[in-house]
Amino acid sequence: MTINPQISLSLALGLAATVEDLWHRQISNWIPVAALVGGVAINWSEQGWWGGLMALAGAVGGFVVFLVFYVLGGMGGGDVKLMAGFGAILGPSLLLWAALWTAAAGGVFALSALGFYRLRRWWLNRPAVAGEDSIPYAPAITVGAWLALLSR
Repeated sequence: MTINPQISLSLALGLAATVEDLWHRQISNWIPVAALVGGVAINWSEQGWWGGLMALAGAVGGFVVFLVFYVLGGMGGGDVKLMAGFGAILGPSLLLWAALWTAAAGGVFALSALGFYRLRRWWLNRPAVAGEDSIPYAPAITVGAWLALLSR
């Protein structure tokens, strides 16, 4: 496997988003903006105006896919913007795969986190506090995008 610009950008921004989401429980706007601009630039340079157009289509697709979950209250706005940014890097052809991989990784991470939270509450012998059990989703989005790129 060769490290191309798409992989390099997704590795760097995915790591930044994951660390920030785990540490601060939010994703700074510079990360999805960098993914959007970088994705459009990379795809434009590799495939011309059609590549740039497909990057924008991937961004819109990534935004729309997760917008439903945001509206229903199950996901934060940073997660929606991050998926839009990765959509620009991946383009619409890999976006569906990234969304499926993200859902699978998110399920595994959610079950693991909920088990950890429950064990911690039991160990510390205290009741749950509202909002304490939120699950950062940037790691799942990052893994999903990486697996989609690797499957290519």
